[in-house]
Amino acid sequence: MAAEVVGQVPPGERGATRIADRVVAKIAARAAREALPVLPAEAAEPHATVSVRPQALGSARAGETPSDSVRVRVSLELDYPSDIGRQCGAVRRQVAERVKALAGMEVPEVAVQVERLHSAQARAAAQGRTR
Repeated sequence: MAAEVVGQVPPGERGATRIADRVVAKIAARAAREALPVLPAEAAEPHATVSVRPQALGSARAGETPSDSVRVRVSLELDYPSDIGRQCGAVRRQVAERVKALAGMEVPEVAVQVERLHSAQARAAAQGRTR
């Protein structure tokens, strides 16, 4: 008969760590910024909103820890002309990877919303008119 360790609580009775939605949103926004090589000078930093769905304790497979899932919406501004599709894809991948790594949450959806495009030609024209 194996000796039982005194004071050790079985895994199913230990409780859970809850990560606030605003923390997950900050992780997502920072990850979006990391994915973009350069932001236009006058652009706002990426902003993220999240919707966290807790996973029920009984829905995890045997031996696995249940993990929450989160849907992310990232708003950002980009330079134009540029490969907008490639940049949005990079943001999606980076956000999903970083949220999974840092918060331990599954990310089934990352919606990228481009709020504004900053034209290099418009900047050049504006600088030419300023005296």
